[in-house]
Amino acid sequence: MTTPTINLTDHFLIAMPAMADPNFTRTLTYIAEHNENGAMGVIVNRPTDMRLATLFERIDIPLEQPDFANLPVYFGGPVQADRGFVLHRPGGAWHSTLKVSDTVGLTSSRDVLQSLATDGQPAEVLVALGYAGWSAGQLEHELAQNAWLTVPADLSIVFDLPPEERLAAAMQLLGIDFAKLSDVAGHA
Repeated sequence: MTTPTINLTDHFLIAMPAMADPNFTRTLTYIAEHNENGAMGVIVNRPTDMRLATLFERIDIPLEQPDFANLPVYFGGPVQADRGFVLHRPGGAWHSTLKVSDTVGLTSSRDVLQSLATDGQPAEVLVALGYAGWSAGQLEHELAQNAWLTVPADLSIVFDLPPEERLAAAMQLLGIDFAKLSDVAGHA
């Protein structure tokens, strides 16, 4: 008998109230890839104090598009926290892009930041330092332990709402009020 497989690519992970790992407490994570080797994504509701203008100064890219200067840089997760990841629409063809869907990409190469700085493209971005990663079977195990809720992603939540509203909006996709969730798991 084989274990049924799930693919949560292009889904949100909603941390349950009992989440013990402080990296993921009250987080909304966008899953960019999920397969038999594991999963990876970025936390989309944890802005840091750093702004894109500061990040671009630190990496020596002149920011010619002032509309992006005040956007926050996000804590994307505890893995490779010193490396940048850009979740973006449209997908585009950058050097190191993971194509999530026909319209969404996750890029870790400098060229996407250079394009953003000079041409203002891609138009919709979330820039994060670090990512969230799970080894093979780890996410499935955590789901079985009631650590997460999952729902197909609606990226308007990421790109159109302020970060503090994203978790509740993702919960609404499931028809659930986050404030009413219990931190006690039940099993039938």
